[in-house]
Amino acid sequence: MTSMTKTSARLLTCVFTASLGSIPALAQTPPATEAPPPAASVKPASLGLMVYPGKSQDATQQGKDEGECYTWARQQTNIDPTVAPTPAPVADAPKGGAVKGAARGAARGAAVGAVGDDDRVRDEGHLDAGEGAAAGATAGAVKGRKAQKKAGKQAEAQAKQTAQTQDATQKDTFKKAWGACLEGRGYSVK
Repeated sequence: MTSMTKTSARLLTCVFTASLGSIPALAQTPPATEAPPPAASVKPASLGLMVYPGKSQDATQQGKDEGECYTWARQQTNIDPTVAPTPAPVADAPKGGAVKGAARGAARGAAVGAVGDDDRVRDEGHLDAGEGAAAGATAGAVKGRKAQKKAGKQAEAQAKQTAQTQDATQKDTFKKAWGACLEGRGYSVK
């Protein structure tokens, strides 16, 4: 029985030693490289670039070059033209238009009422200072609210215009990079 025990021990030692020997080999195995990003589904014409193969490249080669240059341009510029532009934040429109308008209207109405009031009871149809202030406050509040809405719409339009300008600038930068890469590979780009 001792010879069987020795044989089993030797077998286990061999298996254990062999498995230890393969661990450094596993540790030295280079990590799998990342697969290259897929070729761009965006064609240069979609951004206004016209590409002509100057060195008689075939369609397959041109598609490969366009995809590689697209990836390169995206890395260089940190711009992805396929992503929707982020809307520019809307500037805060002035607040309190109705309150400010009401205060101004009340002051004006009180002044007009005070001038028109001769402190006699018989002056039916004329406003006293208090009545003028109330009427002025109402009219001023309406006017102030309209002004506030108008300012809000103007701020929104300004933000939209700014976002469109930034998007166009980014796409132009990307197109320059993409075109430069393609020209470097022998294509004529317009």
